[in-house]
Amino acid sequence: MVNIIYEDNHILVCVKPQNIPTQKDESGDMDMQTEIKEYLKEKYQKPGNVFVGIVHRLDRVTGGLMVFAKTSKAAKRLSEQIKSGEFKKSYLAVTNGILKQKKGTLVNYLKKDNFTNMVSLVSKTTPLAKEAKLDYEVISEKDGLSLLKINLHTGRSHQIRVQLRGVNAPIYGDHRYGFAKSGNLALWAYKLSFYHPTKNEKQTYIFLPPIENPWNFFNKEINNIK
Repeated sequence: MVNIIYEDNHILVCVKPQNIPTQKDESGDMDMQTEIKEYLKEKYQKPGNVFVGIVHRLDRVTGGLMVFAKTSKAAKRLSEQIKSGEFKKSYLAVTNGILKQKKGTLVNYLKKDNFTNMVSLVSKTTPLAKEAKLDYEVISEKDGLSLLKINLHTGRSHQIRVQLRGVNAPIYGDHRYGFAKSGNLALWAYKLSFYHPTKNEKQTYIFLPPIENPWNFFNKEINNIK
């Protein structure tokens, strides 16, 4: 069942659970786009194909807020906001390790190996390298773990995971870029802010991560985050 936060004729804001892909992939597992299409078909009794436009993505292992477009006009206008930087995405993360600088901006160049689906930090001059930029702030530290708030400037594949690993603060539960053997990745898209594609009103949505390990170490701090 899709966890819907907001819906009108043009957009649908929902919560993507962890370990579900944004769209169909080679695994054949149920994906968010298909699940939303099925929901809309049933709700509005539509026999044919239903338009559900993807304007941004979350990694399979990352959970949190997503907005989908229900019309091509909405998809186009939201995509334009992403390109212009008006579409804001904020994340919470728990990392293994303590960052020396408690607040800052990370700028790196990333390259993805499409065969292994791994992303690496590379030099600016590396062929096909793409710039990745994010702002972070350490909210709290406990027992060698750090709670971070992150604002993305770019939307590269595995960006947050790779950039934090690059400063020796891999995300808790990251099987690919960290050292974890079990548990979910402690990375959550908790806040979206954008202009409604037809009303031109700024809309902000917040949905906090599940109260489970390791988020439960920071319950008080998370509940006070805006």
